[in-house]
Amino acid sequence: MAKKALVKEGTYFDSVTLMSISTDIKAIDGVNEATIVMGTDANKGILETAGLLLPEAEEAKPNDLVIVIDGEEDVLDKAIEKTNEKLAEQKSSSDDEEDYNPGSLDGAIDVQPDSNLVIISVPGEYAAREARKALKRGLHVMLFSDNVPVEDEIELKQMASERNLLLMGPDCGTSIINGAPLAFSNVVSRGPVGIVAASGTGAQAVSSLVDRQGVGLTQVIGTGGRDLKSKVKGIEMIKDMKALDRDEDTEVIVLVSKPPAKEVSEKIMEEVKKLNKPVIVNFLGGDPSVVEGTDAIWTDTLEDAALEAAAFIKGKDEVGGLSLTEDEVNEIAAEETSKMSDEQKYLRGLYTGGTLCSEAVILLTEKYGEMYSNIPLKEELGLKEDLASIENTVIDLGEDEFTRGKPHPMIEPSLRNDRMLKEAEDKELAVVLIDVVLGYGSHEDPAGEVAKAIEKAKEKVADRGGYLSVIASVCGTEKDPQNLQAQEEKLRQVGAKVLPTNVQAVRVASKILSDLN
Repeated sequence: MAKKALVKEGTYFDSVTLMSISTDIKAIDGVNEATIVMGTDANKGILETAGLLLPEAEEAKPNDLVIVIDGEEDVLDKAIEKTNEKLAEQKSSSDDEEDYNPGSLDGAIDVQPDSNLVIISVPGEYAAREARKALKRGLHVMLFSDNVPVEDEIELKQMASERNLLLMGPDCGTSIINGAPLAFSNVVSRGPVGIVAASGTGAQAVSSLVDRQGVGLTQVIGTGGRDLKSKVKGIEMIKDMKALDRDEDTEVIVLVSKPPAKEVSEKIMEEVKKLNKPVIVNFLGGDPSVVEGTDAIWTDTLEDAALEAAAFIKGKDEVGGLSLTEDEVNEIAAEETSKMSDEQKYLRGLYTGGTLCSEAVILLTEKYGEMYSNIPLKEELGLKEDLASIENTVIDLGEDEFTRGKPHPMIEPSLRNDRMLKEAEDKELAVVLIDVVLGYGSHEDPAGEVAKAIEKAKEKVADRGGYLSVIASVCGTEKDPQNLQAQEEKLRQVGAKVLPTNVQAVRVASKILSDLN
């Protein structure tokens, strides 16, 4: 293998475009890795960690484009040439558009003076500055950027509160505002349920399941993952749930997060007491006693939170259809285990959605036993530096250690596909547990892509006399661009067992483990 770099001075493209082109170049035969990024210090740090910071790239400036190809020596020039072609096509397409594409926030506002919300996705070192500009101009902000200092986050959220504006983020990947899906969001109906979430795929899961019960959403407001940490103190969640309480169209409020800091939980519940509308709380893996002394309803899972919200609107007798009976779980597990060899006994969870992965780790631990993970419940269950699976392991493939310099696996599925084939080499592997996340921002055919890996992995295991059970759930709706039903069918066609929710998939997977051990 060899490496080659090219720096194009003063050439800017947004990160989504560069991720897409990187994916296309990596698909060329003989290319091991293709990284195309702007030359910020943060990106150069990522390149250095990955062993891709070649001398040509070391002096790149933030406004320079850096292309690094790792692969067989005879394809490097071809890959660089193809990259330049795709960049030229992208620029030509942009130049041919009739609409003016402004290069600054002020230019954008001049073009669309009636806009009242801005999405900011720039390197973290510049994000706070742009957010301040937007807030000063009276604009709501969705701050997609990460690596924003927490001190800036606090200042921005206080500034937004003073102006009665939203400051969603930093690192906010999911929101639906007035029916408009932003970033990684699903297509859902309008209705009376409002969600405030410090978790992206948590918000997607709950909003999608509410929609699948025939109930719509008023707003899905993302706060960013640090909002409920001790330093930030839930500034955005408290402000947003108060706003939903005042909203005439919202009838029930759902709060979604991983467990907040204890003092932040207490602060939020004090504010919940003051609200006039019912509140459903899902602090995944948290302490149910947090709602004591309030009228709030605690839920243990994302599925439960969605069903409680839908039941409040429709009545308990009118919702459901998601949970399997014990007999159904036992039947699926018996069918799967009957085909396995005596050596097979371990599970590997390969998740693209971080909150769905957390939910799986929590539930599998409760139902079966301790799980190794890169997001472990106990420090001693963390994976080692090589990130290799140990016995029963559940992995969040969207964590930084997997995505440095690479697209998120919800955008580019090859990371999980490669990992699945690697896991299939383990003769003790019995079951693979996966999620598939649909909606805007996600890959155009995530189930179709992972289906290719499922087929190959099943063949690998079958060749040595075993059987690989693949248990899946799909997060999304029929209205999503990928279509829920079509995606589920692609998984079934390659022999995966598709369950209606992550919770039900975990129930089946844990039963398989119990039967094998």
